[in-house]
Amino acid sequence: MAEAPVHKPLLAGKLGGLTLSRQVAMLALWPLLENAMTFLVGVTDIMVSSRMAEGETRVAVLDAMGLGGYVGWFFNILQGAVAIGVMALVSRACGARDTLLARRGMCQGFWLGLAAGFGSWALLKLGSAWLIAKMGMSPQASVFAAQYLGILALSGPFSGAMMALNAALRGSGDTRTPFFSMIVVNVVNLLLSVLFVFGPEPFGGHGVAGIAAGTVCGWVAGLISVSTVLWLRKGGPDAILRWTGEALRFHRETLGRIVRVGLPQSMEVAGMWMIHYFGIQTISNLPVHGSLGAHMIAIRVESMSFMPGFAIATAAAALTGQYLGAGSKEMAVRVVRFCWKLNIAVMSVLGLCFVIFRESLVNILAAGSEEHLRMATPLLVVCAFSQPAFATCILLKTTMRGAGATPLVMKWAFSIMAFFRIGVLFYFKSTGHLTLVGVWTIFAVDLTVQALVFSWLHFRGKWLDARV
Repeated sequence: MAEAPVHKPLLAGKLGGLTLSRQVAMLALWPLLENAMTFLVGVTDIMVSSRMAEGETRVAVLDAMGLGGYVGWFFNILQGAVAIGVMALVSRACGARDTLLARRGMCQGFWLGLAAGFGSWALLKLGSAWLIAKMGMSPQASVFAAQYLGILALSGPFSGAMMALNAALRGSGDTRTPFFSMIVVNVVNLLLSVLFVFGPEPFGGHGVAGIAAGTVCGWVAGLISVSTVLWLRKGGPDAILRWTGEALRFHRETLGRIVRVGLPQSMEVAGMWMIHYFGIQTISNLPVHGSLGAHMIAIRVESMSFMPGFAIATAAAALTGQYLGAGSKEMAVRVVRFCWKLNIAVMSVLGLCFVIFRESLVNILAAGSEEHLRMATPLLVVCAFSQPAFATCILLKTTMRGAGATPLVMKWAFSIMAFFRIGVLFYFKSTGHLTLVGVWTIFAVDLTVQALVFSWLHFRGKWLDARV
């Protein structure tokens, strides 16, 4: 018997009437370019920091930037908990053609993002000294880390508010505006970081503090740019989201709906960050000097696969939410499975490139550092083998969150990561024979198990019934 055709509802705005592949391409293109810009700025930060000094001082700077990278990642995913709730609500509202709810979702999300940013700032100001002390870094690296984190904390409110606005725009099908706003962030960050480190006095000569100051200025400029675009919009079918007085006023029900989706995500983020913190603390205390810096370099190279991976996942999450809002679970499932196959193919090819060009890629980031070349290149081989599992995790967890099933993702992701990245890692650490390659191998096994579990959850289908 022939399979019955799946009804495909007409989505709002520019997405209406496009084929599924063109919808994905349209929504993934701008996030991909945005991620590429972010990757280039991250690479530039490492290149700048690795060229600020030589010898032991360079090792200390890279270790400090390694810790700073993880704290920055914590900033992004903590504030991203709000963004997940905003995107889930706005995408459903756009799919249901409820313009007022979509605008309220964006505006109430803006206030929540701002609050989350202030929370991030307070946590870092209060806890950075304890965090650095627990890492076991050298005294010189600890001083550099304190300088970097003390200034980076100021970016919290600006990045939190901007991430919420960009999530709302992506949920509505507009991925181009977030791309251009992130260009502003990245270009300002890049130019000012280089100026504050290598420029003439009184602008230059500020070391890692100058890199952090460039990051803060970039987020301020980005928030101003996206807010201005929303202010200048005059309406029309392709401008669903814009500032309105009614949407900006406090609205308890809308706030509650965002929090209901975002709260489990924030709990997952807090737990996951503590798990990752244990991992980087373990790496920092390995007997081989410079392990944390080598770990950071390998992560930066691996992020080349994050770029298309998260871009495709972002497109899939937005479409999933819109089709669920339009009442079509069948199309939501079709979107996820199409993007799942695409993600595995793209990230697996990039993983092969990591193996073939591993020495050249590490040399770009840490030119002339033989110790970092020796430690980081084997990590890229481990990374390559885990790419299919990583692609599966990125795609399925992002789309489940986009559908509003954040408690489901929290329960399984947190429990599996805790088992491997604390339990198994602690066991091998206690034997005294743990290496940096061993740590990455444990991480790869963790990703493989998560991929199998989330595949089972996807086919089980209960994530489709989540309330937003």
